[in-house]
Amino acid sequence: MRGLVVTVGAVEMETRGHVPRRGIWGWMLFDWAAQPFFTVVTTFIFGPYFVARLTTDPVSAQAMWSNMATISSVIIAIFSPILGSIADQSGARKPWIAGFALIKILSLCALWWAAPGSPLIVPVVAMILASIAAEFSIVFNDSMMPRLVPKDEVGRLSNIAWGLGYLGGMIVLIFVVGFLAGSPNSGKTLLGGDPLFGLDPKTGEDARITGPLSAGWYLLFILPMFFFTPDAKKGLPMGKAVANGLHELRNTLAELRHRPGILRFLVARMLYQDGVNGLLILGGTFAAGMFGWAIMEIGLYGIMLNVVAIFGNLMAGWVDARAGSKRVVMICLALLLIATLGVVSTGPGYTLFGLLPLSMTDSGGIFGTAAEKAYIFYGLMIGLAFGPVQASSRSYLARSVTLDEAGRYFGIYALSGRATSFMATLAFSLVTYWSGSARFGMATLLFFLVSGFLLLAATPYPAAAAEE
Repeated sequence: MRGLVVTVGAVEMETRGHVPRRGIWGWMLFDWAAQPFFTVVTTFIFGPYFVARLTTDPVSAQAMWSNMATISSVIIAIFSPILGSIADQSGARKPWIAGFALIKILSLCALWWAAPGSPLIVPVVAMILASIAAEFSIVFNDSMMPRLVPKDEVGRLSNIAWGLGYLGGMIVLIFVVGFLAGSPNSGKTLLGGDPLFGLDPKTGEDARITGPLSAGWYLLFILPMFFFTPDAKKGLPMGKAVANGLHELRNTLAELRHRPGILRFLVARMLYQDGVNGLLILGGTFAAGMFGWAIMEIGLYGIMLNVVAIFGNLMAGWVDARAGSKRVVMICLALLLIATLGVVSTGPGYTLFGLLPLSMTDSGGIFGTAAEKAYIFYGLMIGLAFGPVQASSRSYLARSVTLDEAGRYFGIYALSGRATSFMATLAFSLVTYWSGSARFGMATLLFFLVSGFLLLAATPYPAAAAEE
């Protein structure tokens, strides 16, 4: 059986061929292009603005933001594996990415009209469409990765690309905080000037502009991937590709029963990714609700997390290449567990559920209380881990499948990241509604992280090793 594996590897290398450096950089720049949507819009700027300023009820707004994420996750979970299987049959990935890019760009531009007091239907629908389009694009982009480099290099490639994504997100976030986001009190940016373009912080223009800004960034920086990165050859016509893709998906789902390692990995990833998604979607809004942080504080917090995330991905790429993707994921999950426990145990005047009292004195300025500093400490742990846990999960699967099945398995991979992700945000919403406390809602994320950690510990590496 091992001889067969070697033969398959040789065929894969022949199929892959030589990919020029500009083609690899073009692929990595996709993460650079896509990340500002997640960093600036979803997590640190527009998301907290949606919760804190679009309505007069922050708790209900936070639950609505969670519900929006739940709807997106259900749609993504249903259609990602279907699209991945169709991609294997149709061959080329770029036309799909282009179509979803158009939806994402138009949806992000629509966020400009989300002024305080305006109907919430516009930002809610726009965020749902943008989230769906972003995730579907990632399915096709990820499935291109195994064709670019040998399997022993995919961990480094994946982590470098993810680190580039955080760098891109951080640059846009710094620009927003330093030049666009004004203080609600003074109207000045962090650098002491007036917001560029005459943006009015009182009407939320400094937050609303992040939609069009992220759309323009995405449009500009996905172009190198289209120009330079080689795509799979065109396969079947669309009608036959859809029919064959659905047939192959059914076969793949049935096949998973005979691939226990991959199945266990996908289920483990489904669980722990729910927790990671919850932290990314809800972390910024949770801090805004607990400490009353405005755009400036949340933006600085996001910059710090992104700096740490870049360092984390660079280190993880080195470890992944030497110790393997599984070890990286396990270490990062342990860090996320500790950090999440720290976040939910922190409040004004205490951390670790009151076992460690903190001074209530506000020193003035940004992050003036001890509780805020403790929250930032835990947040930096999250920043160190949440990039590598996703990048090395991606390379974990890439090392476990062959080229001709990459599309459908990355589609199922997307399903595993979204199939129950609505459970994390739904659990948050239900517990928050029931208890009236977002802290108890955040605590539900621990269940998903612990369950995924324990199941992954019993999973072989590579995941296909159990088939040998």
